[in-house]
Amino acid sequence: MWIILEDAVNPVVHKPYNHIFFLLSFYMIKEAVMGEVLASVYPWVKSLHVMAVLSWMAGLFYLPRLFVYHAERGQSGEEPAASFRIMEDKLLRLIMNPAMVVSWLCGLALVLTPGIVDWSMLWPWTKAGGVLAMTWFHMWLSAQRRLLAEGQGLSGRSYRIMNELPTLLMVIIVLSVILKF
Repeated sequence: MWIILEDAVNPVVHKPYNHIFFLLSFYMIKEAVMGEVLASVYPWVKSLHVMAVLSWMAGLFYLPRLFVYHAERGQSGEEPAASFRIMEDKLLRLIMNPAMVVSWLCGLALVLTPGIVDWSMLWPWTKAGGVLAMTWFHMWLSAQRRLLAEGQGLSGRSYRIMNELPTLLMVIIVLSVILKF
């Protein structure tokens, strides 16, 4: 249905839902521009992503090792336990948390870059599952740090076993991205 608004000089013709067409056009233009921007900064975002992931992984490997030492040697006196608490806290707050956030932000920017990810393949889903599991492990480590500070942590053996999880997740993620199965 067309609506004609009579003006003495210029009749104006309006289609119903013109505002929807305008919004869709705006959205498509925005997506095209955003895609171009993401494509132009892709190498920089990918580089930052790799550096952040390396930092995050270093922390995911080292923090459980600190937990082993804390659980096994930190009970011998207040000084070793206090030193372990400081090291664990600083590693988590100053290195691991920022590295995880930057890894996620850059990873999402890479996923949103047009033409990078083919969601019909298996590899993006296995990588996403690995990253979610790694994030869960990060949160578990954070909770364990609090428990250890309160003297309620697990045994050194338990932390040794859990220290293998980031290696397994790294293998899954790297094989997913490189082989693109």
